[in-house]
Amino acid sequence: MTQRTGAPRPRWVLGLAALAAVVLVAVATLVVTRLVRDDGPRRAIGPTGGTGTPQASPTPSPTAPPGAGITGPLNLLLVGVDTRVSVPGWEPHGDAVLVLHVPKGLDRAYLFSLPRDLLVDIPAFPKAGYRGGRTKLTHAMSYGSRVPGKPKQPSTAQGYELLRSTVSGYTGLRFDAGAVLTFNGFDRLVDTLGGVDLYVDQRVVSLHRRPDGRHREPAPGGGGYVGPQMVYEKGERHLTGWQALDYARQRYVTGGGYARQRHQQQLIKALATKILGEDLARQPERVQQVVDALGDTLVYAGGPRVVDVAYALGGLTPERFVLVDLPGAGVGKGSGYRGEELTSTGRKFLTELRAGRADAHLAANPKLRITR
Repeated sequence: MTQRTGAPRPRWVLGLAALAAVVLVAVATLVVTRLVRDDGPRRAIGPTGGTGTPQASPTPSPTAPPGAGITGPLNLLLVGVDTRVSVPGWEPHGDAVLVLHVPKGLDRAYLFSLPRDLLVDIPAFPKAGYRGGRTKLTHAMSYGSRVPGKPKQPSTAQGYELLRSTVSGYTGLRFDAGAVLTFNGFDRLVDTLGGVDLYVDQRVVSLHRRPDGRHREPAPGGGGYVGPQMVYEKGERHLTGWQALDYARQRYVTGGGYARQRHQQQLIKALATKILGEDLARQPERVQQVVDALGDTLVYAGGPRVVDVAYALGGLTPERFVLVDLPGAGVGKGSGYRGEELTSTGRKFLTELRAGRADAHLAANPKLRITR
């Protein structure tokens, strides 16, 4: 029997990193609420002209199902934002960056994370006055969010634009759509769906939450937190919104940041299993219900209509939802730490994914595949 943990859902609390907010990828922007302009390069979805320029899709017949014109392949970029809205002028950081690749046919999907501290080349971004440089991936969101003349009004949508360009340059993938989800959005999503059941693969002690869901108090002098701690024991668990977010954002555990990435992906798959198992993605009314619940906690970057994407991917089964663990290692030591880099095996996966040979690479490197 599934064990339930924790207490009733608390009031919204702002200022936490939305590390696990990227569960949106499980339904490929199922719960997006509004569109933002996306002028970056991306492939056309549906018919194109002779020059490859996207053309307007013909108006579907009244009986055509949602998403009928979406055939894939699709690349979706999902970002969980470290946002402290209570701090004036705080710039959003890309604290969780995940990529969902759906091959042509839309019958399977590959999900992988990129380390927030991954050393990457961030291109120049005149819109934000950024000249470009090599630094950690998480900074692309903050550098891109800067609005000249408005130092205390960062733009999350603009930050996403630079992050998308950076990830595209690193992976070689061109993104069809993406989304940025904050803490409140994730919490609402999980609770709207009635919580989530997943297997906790190691004991995790929370730095941030008490067992009743309240936040732990900062220690005097800024040295961490004090008070009782929420504990997630190994085994099958049912988590509410705040519990799922709290569990997936813990990185001071065995395995560090890479364990946190694994936990985020496991959470995504657990939600995908629930959504697909209940056929929610094929119920436009239910999709709209979730959309309304989220309000403005999420920014959707480009792509076709939400209902269309959700319906088009509704045929995926949990067994065809592949979680990929890209191994990496730190660059530099001690005070000279510069960031993270993927191993040759991890980088090779990106090459094979682009070439349509992901399954063969995973078969040859079974440790890359997260099985539970």
